[in-house]
Amino acid sequence: MNSAKLQSYLQANIVRYNNSAFIEGDPISVPHRFDGLQDREITGFWTAMLAWGQRKTIINKAIELFELMDNAPYDFIVNHEEKDRLRFAEFKHRTFQYTDTLYFLEFLQQYYRRHDSLEEAFVRHIRREAPQIKDALTGFHTSFFSLESAPQRTRKHVATPVRGSTCKRLNMFLRWMVRSDSAGVDFGMWKKIHPAWLMIPLDVHVERTARQLGMLTVKSRNWSAVEEITRFCREIFPLDPAVCDYALFGLSIQKNLGQPCEGLP
Repeated sequence: MNSAKLQSYLQANIVRYNNSAFIEGDPISVPHRFDGLQDREITGFWTAMLAWGQRKTIINKAIELFELMDNAPYDFIVNHEEKDRLRFAEFKHRTFQYTDTLYFLEFLQQYYRRHDSLEEAFVRHIRREAPQIKDALTGFHTSFFSLESAPQRTRKHVATPVRGSTCKRLNMFLRWMVRSDSAGVDFGMWKKIHPAWLMIPLDVHVERTARQLGMLTVKSRNWSAVEEITRFCREIFPLDPAVCDYALFGLSIQKNLGQPCEGLP
């Protein structure tokens, strides 16, 4: 598929999937249930960190989690007392257990008692002379686990590119918070990180489509693969490379459902 045809194909499928109909069946529907910057940050971040497995299950578990916060996550995070954490004892999602919940609550409470927005936890690690999301993810991971109470087991739930991880869930969360367009799926609530800096949230679905389209040659699904596919997307959409995520993810899900993907090589 030549570059002009590929760009046209991606653009058509971006339009196809980047619209309000995408929201209901996707984890982004959870932060869409809330208003206000902090509520959407908290629900977006935590939902993204739970985002592995079936999307329906992810959504249901996230809804369950925030119901335990009386559907007022920011108020709960900032003002709850230690005894209030007992209500989470039975909450779990796959390998995300009570110990992990306790640490997330502790970090977020300490953070939001000192800062207005989670954006600062990412943006302060970005070098303005050479902005890279890799630096933001690496710095955020270090900051997130800086508390003395940080359990070793919880580290697997917040990725870092230092270990070669694709950081799919963090990149997805950043897409939610940073991107903004008329489709209204992503929130665009963060203004200090430019959409041009974003990286593709690379998972098995995106990888499958990207390889079929010749956009990815790195053999392993790792941070190098994220960089390669993002470079490709940035050549086509220099100011908004992460928008390709809609086409690549949507086409793969469509194929999983047994529907034809017209135009795929």
